[in-house]
Amino acid sequence: MALTRVGIIGFGRIGNEHAAWLAGASNARAVAVADATLARREKAAAAGLKAYERVHQLLNDSAVDAILVATPTSMHHEHALAAIQSGRHVMIEKPMALDAKSAQALADAASDRHVVISVFHNRRWDIDYLTVRQAIASGRFGKVINVESRLGQWSSCVGPAAREYRPNWRNEAAFGGGGLFDWGSHFVDQLWQLMLPAKPLRVFAQLRGNVWSRDCDDFARVCIDFDNGAVGMIEINTTTTRPLPRWHIDGTAGSADSPFSLAFDTNEWAKLTFAASDGSAPLLIPPAQAGLNETQIWEAFASACQGNGKPAVEVESVLTTMKLLDAARLSSVSGSTVSL
Repeated sequence: MALTRVGIIGFGRIGNEHAAWLAGASNARAVAVADATLARREKAAAAGLKAYERVHQLLNDSAVDAILVATPTSMHHEHALAAIQSGRHVMIEKPMALDAKSAQALADAASDRHVVISVFHNRRWDIDYLTVRQAIASGRFGKVINVESRLGQWSSCVGPAAREYRPNWRNEAAFGGGGLFDWGSHFVDQLWQLMLPAKPLRVFAQLRGNVWSRDCDDFARVCIDFDNGAVGMIEINTTTTRPLPRWHIDGTAGSADSPFSLAFDTNEWAKLTFAASDGSAPLLIPPAQAGLNETQIWEAFASACQGNGKPAVEVESVLTTMKLLDAARLSSVSGSTVSL
């Protein structure tokens, strides 16, 4: 079987995780990294990967077929564009870029160079999201009225970042930090797809820095109106000691919610308790079948690079997510609703 050899730009926490996921793939493998930090290069070398200090050194390595961009968000456009221009296929960690214009430019560049481009929106296959999607599609809720998707904790989004390189960058606007770009980019991506075939019409958002950062948002609330009359909301609140349910859904046939897990256990998030509008006893909605795991997402990408099929996440779909993130940031600054 052909093997797609992957170079990783940015070997921090998530870059290291990708290398582990790739190690289990049947048709792809991490072979090299570029990282500005000596300690991270040493970690990569200890794992058997070639380690370069500069991005151009990695892109000059003829043994690399594809590039993963796993640097801070503000660097995604620069690094992905350089990889595309070198003729490499590109996987980008979410969010794709700082704004929709930059994301579209990358999609266009990849099309011009006839290379595969994708974004690692792995949470499209989280069991909780798939369970909610299946319940809505089955008609369980009747006409959907309201969908709320939340993450709550008393802790910043920084989490277990690699300590060798600016571990607090997710709280710095210059690096593309903040809850909206972190968990929020996943949740916005899930929400608009959950509501298909309805289309988003308007966005109203409140992004605030309160505790962990004054520079960018540690509280993000994004409300979206859809053209079928339904409303959706995502909320990333890292400033609460009383997290609200992970999911809450209302429809004409009843409502459901699921517990939040401070361990981010998606199986807990998938425990949707449904209360019918006819007053019948509450019931636990059956979980959906498991979706793709991270290694399988890489396998689909590698197959696409080899000319077989499409990546699990097609870039055209991510452009909608980027437009919604743009609208949220504009709405928060203006204090008004933004039409799409």
